[in-house]
Amino acid sequence: MTLIELTFALLALLASPGPTNALLAMSGAQGARGLMRPFLVLAAFLATVTPLTLWGGAMLETLPQVRTGLTLCAGFWVAALALKLWRTDHLSLTARVTTAQIGLTTLLNPKALVIGLVLLPKAASAPLGLTLFAGLVLVVSLLWQHLGASLPQRSRPVVNKGGALWLGLLAVLLVGRGLTA
Repeated sequence: MTLIELTFALLALLASPGPTNALLAMSGAQGARGLMRPFLVLAAFLATVTPLTLWGGAMLETLPQVRTGLTLCAGFWVAALALKLWRTDHLSLTARVTTAQIGLTTLLNPKALVIGLVLLPKAASAPLGLTLFAGLVLVVSLLWQHLGASLPQRSRPVVNKGGALWLGLLAVLLVGRGLTA
């Protein structure tokens, strides 16, 4: 895979709406600014993607139930987040998105499996692929956080409900995929 192909594949996957991006947008709407959360997302993704890129293919070939288990864990975690956010007062942003929630959600993000097992192993150079991935994670995370922060003030109170609905849908998809694997 060429560097340009890898860039577009990573961008398409990282920028697509998912649990981590939803939480970043919600935290931006709640006032989060700066680089702390994007760097947290980067650290969590690297903690998952790096070992998957280097050793994951062989491990998952011999233990396919690990992939199913990770998918189910991710689905149940995202479902718990969706339920917590749904139960908040719809006229406020009382359920704050925490850094711990963003970190754990990113560690369990199914995108890491695709990136670490499919995209980065096909890169011409693993170090170059990981470096490109790291830069794109930071850029995309900042953009999602900024997207949430740029919402008009009057629309911010419904962010938790919209985020909860999206996370609920993703949870159903993940659990369904895990149960049918």
